[in-house]
Amino acid sequence: MRTLPLVSVSLLALAACAPKEVAAPAPVAQAAPTAAPYAPVIPKGTGIFAEPSTLPFQAPDFSKIKDSDFEPAIEQGIAIQLAEVDAIAGNPAAPTFENTIEALEKSGQMLTRVLNVFGALTSANTNDTLDGVDSRTAPKLAGMRDSILLNDKLFGRVKWLYDNRASLNLAPDQLQVLTITYEQMVKNGAMLSAADKETLKGINGRLSTLSTDFGQYLTKGTKDGALVFPDKAWLAGLSAADVAAAERGAADRGLPKGSYVIPLQNTTQQPLLATMSNRKARQALFEKSWMRSERGDANDTRGLIQEIAMLRAQKAQLLGFPNYAAFALSNQMAQTPAKAIGFLEQLVPSLAAAQQREAAELNKFIKADGGKFTVTPADWDYYSEKLRKQKYDLDQNQIKPYLEITNVLENGVFFAANQLYGLTFKKRTDIPTYHPDVTVYEVFDADGSELALFYFDPWKRDNKSGGAWMSNFVDQTTLLGTKPVVYNVENFTKPAPGQPALITWDDANTMFHEFGHALHGMLSNQRYPSIAGTNTARDFVEFPSQFNENWMTEPRVLANFAKHYKTGAPMPAALVAKIEKARHFNQGYALGEVVTAALLDLKWHTLGADAGKQDVDAFENAALGSTGLDIAHVPTRYRTSYFRHIWANGYAAGYYAYSWTEMLDHDAYQWFVENGGMTRANGQRFRDMVLSKGHSLDYADMYRAFAGRDPSIEPMLKARGLK
Repeated sequence: MRTLPLVSVSLLALAACAPKEVAAPAPVAQAAPTAAPYAPVIPKGTGIFAEPSTLPFQAPDFSKIKDSDFEPAIEQGIAIQLAEVDAIAGNPAAPTFENTIEALEKSGQMLTRVLNVFGALTSANTNDTLDGVDSRTAPKLAGMRDSILLNDKLFGRVKWLYDNRASLNLAPDQLQVLTITYEQMVKNGAMLSAADKETLKGINGRLSTLSTDFGQYLTKGTKDGALVFPDKAWLAGLSAADVAAAERGAADRGLPKGSYVIPLQNTTQQPLLATMSNRKARQALFEKSWMRSERGDANDTRGLIQEIAMLRAQKAQLLGFPNYAAFALSNQMAQTPAKAIGFLEQLVPSLAAAQQREAAELNKFIKADGGKFTVTPADWDYYSEKLRKQKYDLDQNQIKPYLEITNVLENGVFFAANQLYGLTFKKRTDIPTYHPDVTVYEVFDADGSELALFYFDPWKRDNKSGGAWMSNFVDQTTLLGTKPVVYNVENFTKPAPGQPALITWDDANTMFHEFGHALHGMLSNQRYPSIAGTNTARDFVEFPSQFNENWMTEPRVLANFAKHYKTGAPMPAALVAKIEKARHFNQGYALGEVVTAALLDLKWHTLGADAGKQDVDAFENAALGSTGLDIAHVPTRYRTSYFRHIWANGYAAGYYAYSWTEMLDHDAYQWFVENGGMTRANGQRFRDMVLSKGHSLDYADMYRAFAGRDPSIEPMLKARGLK
């Protein structure tokens, strides 16, 4: 996942509403020769974020940053940015690209510095102090964004430039930034009446508060929802390492000796369900996950969701859209909810048939195993894992000894990047981090030049949001002369002290995925920050990340990192063959839970403004029941009440992007297969034509230029074993 910046002042692209006439800026009288040049007064910031860090790559100096630094820095940053924008809007000179659009791109540098760090900490290492700052500043940031997007004088200058763009002799990237800025302002209300603008500001401010509250409620609810077992008997089937981790989790929470704690992961299904042989324990863990945010306590998210969904629908109507999904998708590759839903529905018949076959096969297996019950969601992973062992002689515990995390990172993820793009990596122990779990690497380009810094934060913590994501501490932009400082965050189970840091096959895949996002940020080569790196549409930004997953099983990559943590022996060829043979196993479940979540997201966000507040559980039940998929056995990957992506992380009406970009990823990989596979030449082509481009081109045109064709869904269906 790529996290959204907390505020975007350089204005990401959004499609325009129906235009209406807006007056151009008044002609500027010719100044007398002695007139003083225009020199607006911009306040100066103070504190650690006032100037760029002096560390390499302007990396944040966590040895000096204190929690108390953030709130005053954010407030100063807002004041400075608003002053900068007012100066741009009030410039008496006729608008030019340089004094208007480029000036906007340069604005807000202090605020960007502080928010890049603050957003990282509130997601990965938060506390009550930071949560309080987040709650207090979120509406102020929303108000600042509205003040910029709804600034009449600024819009007059932007519109004049846009209307006269054909005569301005702009470079292609300048034309793109101008178009994005204009369309963003129009779409977000620049042409509304004064009264409607005030209504919109109120909605945006409230939504900002609600989304912040949702994220905080969910983090706390997930922590409080951890399952506590009073004795070890409940943990039958778990590995010694998993038992040790559960024991350590209980000790960390101050529980009596002999207690065991299973913390919740962000998804509905929990990793330990695959090996937990006590059925009552499985049912208890699944129930804890399913009900984590619906316990009727202070962290119940349903009231927030009711209001968020209603306000989003009202906002869309105010801006001229039938629903929020139409508003959100107008600047995506899919463009309309109908196209996104239609794409997902293409997958439903094959998925439904696969789910029916898989459930029947599991029920047959359970009966043969002596079970007097049929499969439930709490049982699915356990029995599918047993069935996998029987059908393919493949045990996930056979695989883990070959997946020591540092080896996967350095000799797998980094090695693939070297083979494709020529990158090399060097660990840095002199760069301060925000937590001892974090490791830093310097990244060098193929010619040996400095390219980026990369931070890696792999282990689950109670104060960390669930899931995995990538973002930037520093963005790439030649305009400002900054190189990327990128981080990946995951939530893997930390080994007990003295135990090897072994991860699962799925964890290793997540590392390749998130590093695909990191590459998109590190290999960016753009002048303007608003179109650099991962500042792209949701249904494009997941393309480089999912594409990078393909290289995990590339034979020479796998051979380089899949080595036994004790002996260094490579993963046996027979085990590799079993993994390959089993790759289509359980795909009705694996893809089905994702498609169901995507359809649920779109159901929420195609509500009209007249729908009012919904009963969350009743709406969810009806929405899931209409998908045509086997929700009784294959629950949605995220239930409405803990769907952080769509209520707090910028993926509203956008979760379909994971499946949409999976189509792009498999089609692009097919291009590699057809053109010689994993070669430096092919990697350089992908870097030059996709990874470096950001949003400097139309997404469909960019993909077509790379692949020489439009993407097809066929490679995806074949890769999933659905065709």
